[in-house]
Amino acid sequence: MKAHTAVLSIAHAAVDLACAALFFGFLHSGDVWLNMVLYNAFAFLMQLPMGVIADRLNRNLLFAGIGCGLVALAYPLAGVPALSAVVAGIGNGAFHVGGGIEVLNRSRTKAGALGVFVSPGAVGLFLGRFYSAEFRSLPYLLPALLALIGLLIAFLPTEKRRFVTGNAEFDASVERGGILPLAALFLVVVLRSFLGTTDAFSPGSALSALPPLAAGLIPVLCLAFGKAAGGFVSDAIGIRLTSVLSLGLCALALFFPFSPWVTLGALFLFNMTMPITLYASAKLLKGAKGTAFGLLTAALFIGCVPVFMGAPLGLHPAVSGGLALVSLALLLIGLKKEKA
Repeated sequence: MKAHTAVLSIAHAAVDLACAALFFGFLHSGDVWLNMVLYNAFAFLMQLPMGVIADRLNRNLLFAGIGCGLVALAYPLAGVPALSAVVAGIGNGAFHVGGGIEVLNRSRTKAGALGVFVSPGAVGLFLGRFYSAEFRSLPYLLPALLALIGLLIAFLPTEKRRFVTGNAEFDASVERGGILPLAALFLVVVLRSFLGTTDAFSPGSALSALPPLAAGLIPVLCLAFGKAAGGFVSDAIGIRLTSVLSLGLCALALFFPFSPWVTLGALFLFNMTMPITLYASAKLLKGAKGTAFGLLTAALFIGCVPVFMGAPLGLHPAVSGGLALVSLALLLIGLKKEKA
């Protein structure tokens, strides 16, 4: 399990790095806003139907590997920006769905591996912007590397015959009493996405004295390590207690952001719930883990819509802290079937 999780986690960083570098370095022509909307729509909203397909196909590693290949293919298509954006979005979504199901299958009753898998994406997105600024003269290095990673993933050993993975028999029905928890988890992700697009977690000018790369990387690392920590801490002390501590302390920090380091701490704490929501939704949809993954990814997109539509980024601390407490209340509803 550890080898598969490590490879898929590194690939996650590489996929998101390549997508960010594509946008910031090579898709400047055409309608940039339209290209971004197309990419996000296919990368996020399409994960739900792709999750259904991947659940039924039971070829998770092959699915993720094809996703890597599609992101690589988006580079030579950059001369047609809208098409390139769509192909990159589909590839990104396919990788996340295939990789996510595989990690969920292998981690069984633990969330730690899931936290490791989801955490490198933010680092990849950040480094992609850096790559596009510093290495634009090497446009085919990333797609070539990504194609190789895709082949490696597709041919990772499986427990059954070649390419066949360990999905349960497809069943997207929710057990009795599970609709409300699943809906609550969906809303938690919508709120997490919305708050993440505002300036609630911005350290302001506190890091301006640092080199630009370091100043940008510190918040990204807080976000990434928060996601990774959430899975391991919930395995150690229980998923409910982890949720109460992380979002409770996060709300307190958002109510009283007297220091940029407190705000960065809130960012760390807030993201601890990401593997928790994914893990809990997959347990509610035991026979359709990819569908669960895609459902929550659609929630991420919905949470970003207000900012896409021009909503103001600034939130009063009382609003930010209040939304964190609302997230906690919803998350506890979503976890009502969990034993601890």
